[in-house]
Amino acid sequence: MTEPLLATEAETARKARQTRIEILLVLGLSFGRSAVRAIVDLLNTATSQGGLAGATTTLNPTQAPGRPWFDLAYNLVDIFFGLVPAFLAIHLLARDHLSVRALFGLDRTRRGPDALTGVGLAALIGIPGIGLYVLGRHLGIGVQVVATDLPKIWWEIPVLILSAIQNGISEEVVVVGYLTTRLTELKWRLPAVIVASALLRGSYHLYQGIGAFFGNAAMGVVFAYFYRRFGRVLPLIIAHSILDIITFVGYALFAKYIPFLH
Repeated sequence: MTEPLLATEAETARKARQTRIEILLVLGLSFGRSAVRAIVDLLNTATSQGGLAGATTTLNPTQAPGRPWFDLAYNLVDIFFGLVPAFLAIHLLARDHLSVRALFGLDRTRRGPDALTGVGLAALIGIPGIGLYVLGRHLGIGVQVVATDLPKIWWEIPVLILSAIQNGISEEVVVVGYLTTRLTELKWRLPAVIVASALLRGSYHLYQGIGAFFGNAAMGVVFAYFYRRFGRVLPLIIAHSILDIITFVGYALFAKYIPFLH
């Protein structure tokens, strides 16, 4: 074997090793960390008095009760820094790709189709998701989810909308766009790439119970396959944002009128 060939193989192995380390670091700072924390939360809740059926989790909690301006400031800080993992993932991908915009399909030529596709995906995922939540509560394997307990003042709805959009951007960029791209570069087969992305998505929702894991993992399969098939992450961001806006704002406005939300 010639020296240039050996050098090429060594460089390929070195780059693959660096990519694996990069993935671990990105996930360790973002949704991998969230997944480990969610698993610990699940075990803690399941072994506590009352178990999962008697537990409650709040997605958008008040962070400075009785001090609305500080509460607003804390929430805006969390929303901004919640986007940092997505910015980091884009920055890292930009080192190896001429255009992350092209890689993610973020061009402006398909804004209408992307929006319609996002709405369709939201409907496809959202309706079964409600059913899985109700079923999980009925079976005692899901916790009571309180979408928000923010104070009922002028900034509540805008903050909930911003929080939903932040979730959509950060999760779809990191868990779908970034992760599936890097795993594909490591020569993972498509089914393994999709399963890895889906399991990660399901895992960091385990704090909501077993039902949330399966519901979000199923969503992860659909979203990861869509991205690898069509190369467009914007419809996924739109779909995710719509789902969370409906969940957060809907809960804030109508929870007291819907029995199964209590």
